[in-house]
Amino acid sequence: MKNKLSVRSLLNSLGVFIYIVAIALFFSNANKLFGAEDNFLMPILMLLLLVLSATITGALVLGKPIMLYLENQKEAAVKLLAYTIGWLAVFVAIAMITLVLLK
Repeated sequence: MKNKLSVRSLLNSLGVFIYIVAIALFFSNANKLFGAEDNFLMPILMLLLLVLSATITGALVLGKPIMLYLENQKEAAVKLLAYTIGWLAVFVAIAMITLVLLK
C-alpha cells in the first residue's frame, strides 16, 4: 500500500507541476496573445484563472486524501497528503536550485 501511495503522490505532484508550467507559459506569452493594453476583462480573466487554478491544484493535492479519509482510511489519507507535499517540496527545491545555477 505504501508503494501505491508514493506513486499516486508523485503522479498528483507531477500533475500540479505540469499545470503550473502551463500557467507560467501562458503568463509569459499573455502580452503576445492579448496585447499589452489593460482593459476591464483582464482582471476578470486573472481572477477566474486564480479560482480555476486553486480548484485544479486543490483537487490534485487534496482530492484523493479526502476520499480516503471519508472511507475511514485515515492513515493512508494522511500519508498520501504528506507524500504529495513532500514531492511538491522536492519540485520547489529543484526549481530554486535551477534558478541559482542559471543566475
